[in-house]
This record gives sequence, C-alpha cells and structure tokens, in this order.
Amino acid sequence: MEDRLKKQLDFALEIDKEKNIFRQTHLSGNGRNENDAEHAWHMAIMAYLLREHSNQQVDIGKVMLMCLIHDIVEIDAGDTYAYDAENLKTQKAREDAAKERIFSLLPEDQKNELIALFDEFEAYETAESKFAHSMDNLQPLILNNSNGGNDWREHGVTAAQVRGRQDKTKLGSEKLFEVVDDIIKENIRKGNIKE
Repeated sequence: MEDRLKKQLDFALEIDKEKNIFRQTHLSGNGRNENDAEHAWHMAIMAYLLREHSNQQVDIGKVMLMCLIHDIVEIDAGDTYAYDAENLKTQKAREDAAKERIFSLLPEDQKNELIALFDEFEAYETAESKFAHSMDNLQPLILNNSNGGNDWREHGVTAAQVRGRQDKTKLGSEKLFEVVDDIIKENIRKGNIKE
C-alpha cells in the first residue's frame, strides 16, 4: 500500500475513537449520553438544514466539515463540559497537543488543511466558524430541552452560565438565537436552569 493511502486509512481508523468519547448531554427523550461522533454528525446535518438562518452567506460544505472535525481532538483531550470552569482552564493546551498528534497521522497537505480548518473554527472570526459555533451551542441545548432540562438540573447550571455560552449563538444566527433565548427562558420558568 502506498504511504499516502496508509496514512489516510490510519487517520480514518484513529478517528473511530471519537465514538468512545461520551458527553454530559443525553440523547433526546432521556436516552444515554451522546458521544462526540454523534454530536458532530448531528451538528453537520443541522448546519445544512438551517443554513438559510445564518447571518451571512456561508460555504456550507466548509461549515459541515468544521462541525465534523471540531471535537476529534477530544480523542486525546477528553470532553470538557461547557460549564466546568476548572477544566476549561486547560482545555486549549490539551486540545492543541491532541490536534498536533492526531492530524499528524495524515499526509502533510491534509494535516495542514484540517488544522487550518480546526483553527478557523476555534478563532470564531469567519462567517463559517460563527455559524458552526451556533450549531455547537444549539445542538446540546435542544437535546437538554427535549429531556426536560435534566442535564442542567443534574449539574446545577445557572442562567448566567447558559447565557454566557448561548449569547454567542447570535454571532452566527440572530434567528436561531431567538429560539435559543425562548428555550432558556422557558427552562428558567420551569426551574430547570437556576436563576
């Protein structure tokens, strides 16, 4: 087998490990915890379906690829819960080391391409990265809402914490932020999110 193909297949096998990284968010209808691969797939499909609600026109293929690769680093770095202040302090360093190891399995050109895409997502500056982040915020929110707010209640999440994360949704989509804001208000009223 030629070296390039071997590297591509090695990477393909390595990223299968993303299916073993479980998140704090549960599947809809009070299902089990979702894994990172399910989260990424769900975000990518949502991005395609909801693209008309982006604040700016986006390259939807690029957004979908961002969604699909954004958590690959968690194979090494582990999932950092959105409201875990202590682990958020070390998240970037852990993810940077993971990014280098995992994407280095690829041929150099593809490594550079995917690292650039990952870095663009993290930088939160382009229309594509802002819309992809909107999906990253919206996806667990709608799952938590579908579960009667159990994940928020279990972790004692406050309105300030949820708003701190979700306020950025409007950078990618004002329209989707309206939905997000309604969901937050409803869950505060129900006592699922602490005031």
